[in-house]
Amino acid sequence: MIEYNIGKKLKKLRLSKKMTLKDIAERVGCSIALMSQVENGYVSPPIATLSKLSKILNFKLSSLFDHEEEERYEIVRKEQQKYFSRFIPLRSRKYPHYHEPFFRKMPNKKMVPYLINLSGDTFNTSSYSHEGESFIYVMKGQFELFLGSQLFVLNEGDSIYFDTSLSHRYQCREGFQATILELRSVI
Repeated sequence: MIEYNIGKKLKKLRLSKKMTLKDIAERVGCSIALMSQVENGYVSPPIATLSKLSKILNFKLSSLFDHEEEERYEIVRKEQQKYFSRFIPLRSRKYPHYHEPFFRKMPNKKMVPYLINLSGDTFNTSSYSHEGESFIYVMKGQFELFLGSQLFVLNEGDSIYFDTSLSHRYQCREGFQATILELRSVI
């Protein structure tokens, strides 16, 4: 029989959020004693309680049932990198706009790094805003960042850190290419 150690995982998540048993019990709507019993493996909580805990502690419910050892680090070798397109309309198909996410296995990470290849053949008019923060470093080339009502032209070696609740989008100037490293916080 597989041991999932749900209580142990919940306790670790709670402590990582610097929350007390009292904090969790109040938000879940149960007693501190019951939460303690859950964390110590004496009681198996119903799925409704686990669902509430996943929202409170911000984790995927399915992660409680992983029987593998929790990942503490992840290395992505060059040959393991995977790319995906952002489905942005292209001026031509020669140089699409690719995002390359790193480190997909680690649960509950605080940030996600992306290597992004931009092309002037990519045309994007949609702006985005969401909770969190972003750091961008231009590794190669030049690109335009629209942040709120301002336009910034960033060149190789430039960097920017910004609140992603500001409306933002980026693209290369027509005929140019750029490679950027972006670190996005996970909310």
